[in-house]
Amino acid sequence: MSKDDKEKTQIIDKDLDLSNAGRGVWLVKVPKYIAQKWEKAPSNMDVGKLRISKTPGQKAQVSLSLTPSVLALDPEKKIPTEHVLDVSQVTKQTLGVFSHMAPASAESGTNSGKENSTTATTSDNEKLYMEGRIVQKLECRPIADNCYMKLKLESIRKASEPQRRVQPIDKIVQNYKPVKDHAHNIEYRERKKAEGKKARDDKNSVMDMLFHAFEKHQYYNIKDLVKITNQPISYLKEILKDVCDYNMKNPHKNMWELKKEYRHYKTEEKKDEEEHKSDGGSDSE
Repeated sequence: MSKDDKEKTQIIDKDLDLSNAGRGVWLVKVPKYIAQKWEKAPSNMDVGKLRISKTPGQKAQVSLSLTPSVLALDPEKKIPTEHVLDVSQVTKQTLGVFSHMAPASAESGTNSGKENSTTATTSDNEKLYMEGRIVQKLECRPIADNCYMKLKLESIRKASEPQRRVQPIDKIVQNYKPVKDHAHNIEYRERKKAEGKKARDDKNSVMDMLFHAFEKHQYYNIKDLVKITNQPISYLKEILKDVCDYNMKNPHKNMWELKKEYRHYKTEEKKDEEEHKSDGGSDSE
């Protein structure tokens, strides 16, 4: 929840009915199959019978038996009917059971456009109760009979089943339409067709194009030279081996450079020497 939502939410103080605060309540943990049965049962149905047998000097024995009406809600699914409840005392914790009662008229009124009036009526009609304080925890445990063993075997079998299965299909399932040819492939072929097949030009004319290109830049890769000369790459490499050197080391790795005998630009060392000579001649004068 954002800060704006927290600011818009109104915190309303309500009275808590504590008339049943002194009542002791049991907190019972039941298996999942019992909880599912009880959720399906109507409110006026007896869902089980609790038996408490006390023996002097021993803990009370608590057992739970499900009623036939609950078992009839889903007759195909067989579940254990007899259960034992293990009792444990709550000493280091303070736990309580609370209930919230909201009338149906208030819930339907909140959907209308009158927000202010409905909020006021809802806050007045809602009631909070403390149903009691938890004094004992009970864990419902089924008796290990044949019905329970079959139920556990079925749950283990379902858990071991793979979520994905390979199954044969009767008809072809196409999630996408197949394409005969992709657009970039068609564009590439049309461009190649427009350019035509690269024909070998005269060696001297290709060398002139290379020398003209190397007047602009000192280093080129093979792709740029193919674009400049428009020659087949195998034929161009034959000419480059005659007039150029291939760099194998950084910083100009995999790039071509004119051989020394074809270079016309001056190196930095020669420039420094010429400048030094010119400076020395002017000083002598």
